[in-house]
Amino acid sequence: MLNLNIDEFMLELKDGALKNVGPANKSAEAKLFDVASAEARAFGDKRVKLVFEDDEGNEVQVALFPDDASQVARDIEALEDDSPVFE
Repeated sequence: MLNLNIDEFMLELKDGALKNVGPANKSAEAKLFDVASAEARAFGDKRVKLVFEDDEGNEVQVALFPDDASQVARDIEALEDDSPVFE
């Protein structure tokens, strides 16, 4: 299930084209639940891309710099050691 929360968002639909209207103060949050597949791969020369997909074909991609990707890996290792989630 893909959940999108978009604040201060307005579009204009005219002649089949979408156009952003209003100020540029928009923000968004995306959440993907019930992930069926997850993978990490190189993205260009300087990033790591994490790709998550559910059974409905919804996909979220996140490109991280190597330091950030390493921190995520350390966070997961800490959870494996300390959290009942991995029991």
